[in-house]
Amino acid sequence: MTIPLSQVALPAHARQTYGNGAQLPVLMESGTFAVDPDPWGGPWRKWDELDPGEAEARGIYAPVHALSDSTPGAIIIAPGDIRRTRLMPEKRGGACCGLDGADGPNMACEACDLPVATRIDDCSLWQAVRLSPNSVRRVLVDGAEAVPLSWAKLAENGESMPPFEPIATWGGRFGSSHYWSWSPRWEAAAGRALAHLLAASDGQAVKVPGGLAEEVFQRALDALLPAGPPTRTAVLAGPGRPAPEAGDGILLVPVHPQTGRTWTPVSRPAASPYLVPLPLGVWLWLVSPQPYLPLPMSGRVPRDVLRDYPLPPRPSSPFRADRGTFRHALVRMPAVRRPWMRTILDVLTQNRAVDLF
Repeated sequence: MTIPLSQVALPAHARQTYGNGAQLPVLMESGTFAVDPDPWGGPWRKWDELDPGEAEARGIYAPVHALSDSTPGAIIIAPGDIRRTRLMPEKRGGACCGLDGADGPNMACEACDLPVATRIDDCSLWQAVRLSPNSVRRVLVDGAEAVPLSWAKLAENGESMPPFEPIATWGGRFGSSHYWSWSPRWEAAAGRALAHLLAASDGQAVKVPGGLAEEVFQRALDALLPAGPPTRTAVLAGPGRPAPEAGDGILLVPVHPQTGRTWTPVSRPAASPYLVPLPLGVWLWLVSPQPYLPLPMSGRVPRDVLRDYPLPPRPSSPFRADRGTFRHALVRMPAVRRPWMRTILDVLTQNRAVDLF
């Protein structure tokens, strides 16, 4: 039902809902798939309908509005990678500009007419197809799994992710348009990392590295944690970086894009540091920021002649981590049961942290 696919880690922005009317691109690169370990979509049960201990058994340690009761393990692919299926128009859901999957599987197998997948391409949602784990199975192609790239190769050849990008909007009276913004992928990555930074803080002030990392994290950390001199410091660590020192209690490290495993120091200090996960592309940009400089011309013009294209505009608003991704990560951490962490969650629930997210 698909082209040959290689497994990769689930992107940090897989469950992100972004903006209002934004036309987000495809979630997965063509030729790849990821497995979502959590249930997604209906049927739903509200928090007060759960049995005692049920939420914690599912890895959720703080109240949420509702939990999905669907089967976990959906396989997520790019919409263009599916084959021999048809859309089910009656399963459109409550979508605005496309399909949102609210009515359950909306793609059927052409051969047997069994609902097998859910296509999502509505505005403000990342475009993807979620193959139902109860309806499909994986078949090994060519009898061998691909060997994951080493950390050394990833550090050398991995693609960094720019923090700004154009956001497309759906066509209106004046046609389609776009605007420059902080990258939604950065906002989602920061939301997940910020939850880990709070858990690592033990309720004390945290200082992150200067530069872009400070712009991304420090404002939220200063607002959510007690004021005063920083008592904990977060540093960037990973392949090709200097080995962490004994006093480095919090490490901002990359996640392997194929396996989803967090980079770990070869030799850990006596007191193991807290590892804060970042997508590889975000981590690469933080450790080696790319200046927005004119580019050498190619083709008939000599390579030492610089282009005179204007530089990409910088967003005028301060960086804001993605609220939904932050909350999704926070309620799945045992540390959220601490009183000071629950206070932060209550502030978020009551919308009093709107300026930070």
